[in-house]
Amino acid sequence: MTSATPAILVRDLHKRYGDHEAVRGISFEVAAGEVFGLLGPNGAGKTTTVEILEGFRERSGGIVSVLGLDPQAGARDLRPRIGIVLQSCGIYRHIKVHEAVEYWAGLYPHPRDVDEVVEIVGLTEKRDALARTLSGGQARRLDLALALVGDPELIFLDEPTTGFDPAARRAAWSTVRRLQELGKTVLLTTHYLDEAQALCDRVAIVMDGRVLAEGPPATLGPAGTRYRVSWRDEAGTLQEREERDPTALLHQLTSAALARGEALTDLSVSRPSLEDVYLELTAEAPQEQRS
Repeated sequence: MTSATPAILVRDLHKRYGDHEAVRGISFEVAAGEVFGLLGPNGAGKTTTVEILEGFRERSGGIVSVLGLDPQAGARDLRPRIGIVLQSCGIYRHIKVHEAVEYWAGLYPHPRDVDEVVEIVGLTEKRDALARTLSGGQARRLDLALALVGDPELIFLDEPTTGFDPAARRAAWSTVRRLQELGKTVLLTTHYLDEAQALCDRVAIVMDGRVLAEGPPATLGPAGTRYRVSWRDEAGTLQEREERDPTALLHQLTSAALARGEALTDLSVSRPSLEDVYLELTAEAPQEQRS
């Protein structure tokens, strides 16, 4: 983290469309230099929230600060400082990769070096390739290059790996990690929970316009989160149990193994994955939130 001042601050955010309230009191902060994930099912209010942060949509109520500015009042000053990668982008198909990045660089007062940006996103070998010849994953990297060339402080990534094969997804993950190494703040929306678990310092799970939970993926979960304990018994059979607090079971298992003078093999204790937590939280959301 590079600053005590949040890169993004959201307090009691509301957005109404007539009688429909799409965002109902969302609050969270994103620290400078952090990768923050905004997760939730379709219709949860993620896109509306991000569009408000980007300055493209007005809020109905609440406080929003992005890089110290209110995006609703200071969008013109904010835009040179942010980069946006939409879920679906389009670019002239007959332009070369480096030509596209050079053109975008000319739109900013202090752009990054074009060749450096092309290298950061892993397109050096495709520098002179036409946009129409790029694979889906490579085209997505070009989208990221265009967002990065202006040297933004904050980057919004909307579903950056949708439709990618596993190899392309891992390559994209490496690029996101590289952005953090460069000191960039990243706000990521994704439906791939393994992606959020691998990349995000913290996440917020949103449903029906409210935040259900917020925190580091490894520690996130409701109060009733269970631990999964597995081990091999005396007969060599793999056993598995779920416990809210595994302390007593672990004491029982290790004491019994010591009394027998045998090793306790294949013992493991694991928390639920982010996907497990997400499914549990969204399944248990209060009924009044599902109007």
